[in-house]
Amino acid sequence: MYTLLFKSFFRTKIFLFSLVLLLALGIVSIFIGKQYLIKQQTNIEAAQAFQIESIKQNVDYHGEDLGLLLYYLRFTLMKEPSNINAISIGQTDVNPALQAVTIRGLEAQKYDTDFENPSLLMSGNLDLGFVIIYLFPLVLIAMSFNLYSEEKELGTWGILAAQTSAKTKFLMQKLSVRAIFVLTIFTFLMVTASLVLQIPLGAPLLAIYVQGFLYLLFWVVLSFWVVSFLKNSSFNALILISTWVVLTILVPAIVNNFIVNEYQLPEALDAMVEQRDGYHEKWDLEKDVTMTGFLEEYPQYASYEVPEDEFSWIWYYGMQHMGDLTAKATSKELREKLLLRNKVSTNIALFVPTMHAQLSFNKLAGTDMLSHLNFLDGLTEFHKNLRVGFYKKIFDLKTADAVQWDNYNAKFYKHNTEFSWLLLLLPTIITILIISIFTFLNFKKIS
Repeated sequence: MYTLLFKSFFRTKIFLFSLVLLLALGIVSIFIGKQYLIKQQTNIEAAQAFQIESIKQNVDYHGEDLGLLLYYLRFTLMKEPSNINAISIGQTDVNPALQAVTIRGLEAQKYDTDFENPSLLMSGNLDLGFVIIYLFPLVLIAMSFNLYSEEKELGTWGILAAQTSAKTKFLMQKLSVRAIFVLTIFTFLMVTASLVLQIPLGAPLLAIYVQGFLYLLFWVVLSFWVVSFLKNSSFNALILISTWVVLTILVPAIVNNFIVNEYQLPEALDAMVEQRDGYHEKWDLEKDVTMTGFLEEYPQYASYEVPEDEFSWIWYYGMQHMGDLTAKATSKELREKLLLRNKVSTNIALFVPTMHAQLSFNKLAGTDMLSHLNFLDGLTEFHKNLRVGFYKKIFDLKTADAVQWDNYNAKFYKHNTEFSWLLLLLPTIITILIISIFTFLNFKKIS
């Protein structure tokens, strides 16, 4: 039976169309991911070269005054590149993977990002994750919506019903042929992506594959559930397409709108303004006001004199740091709100397979919001180490010769992808089982 069903399916126009469409879009998405990795590597190399050249030029211009030199110098921290990012590019469009900061106030620099074309941001990236989540289900729907109704409308269902009592088994076999075809294309594209993008075999890649496999299996059982009502082709197509629109577009949009309005984020701008105000207002205050707060945190510099009637670098960099301290509470509140947004969306996604798959892909690829927040934490630590490493030399009025500049190349932040297999896979498995039970009950009623 299976041999006949496979031969019959391979002769259909939908087979050839689906094969060409999925392979073409899948291969294109993989090479878009490849271009993304090339752009990443180009940016890294440019940042490394720029930092070396910038240090050299600024040392030549301002080498006699280390405080002035470090006013201008920027030091770069970059996310360590990971090729698995290319499968699901996620939020890296708006959350930079590279930050170049001075040792001045960090809060005014932390949220700097590149300008991007708004229309490109709106449409998103055609990465492999997008193809799996949005396009594979449409192909499955196109191949599965008329499993029963086609036989009924062609007049062959009555003949089949007279010849066998295993009508449900026949429909399951027809569906399994289509499922095997789609899952084979999916597997082929994942293997191709791992080779073309040079993604090392490991838990994250395996998890993306298993999550993608289960996600497509969800659409298989959903299609079979709709077929189990034994309605006509128009009804099946309408229900399945409507479900696709609701799950991939409408529900995510409603959830996003709810989260954006419920947890608004004026704090990003507030933190920048507070940092700037906290710094600028110190120009008009007694220097003791600045130094008291600064020396509470760094008592090791209490022995340095701060002339009241002239400029000094310890006072200036103390002002800069006090600006950050002024914005510290707002910055913490911003981080907590972003974490809350991420938690709420993740919890809601447990009940929406499309959202769960997308967020899972982003998390496993290291392109989600939590990964970015961890990077910002790393940037804060990086900035602190820079400041503390330079403070004494600046306050001692050293020249650029006192610094071993070879130690100040662009640095990498290493992201650690940790995840729970249970939380990753269980929601989709439970959804598949529930729909399968309803499908079984439907067929049991009509058999």
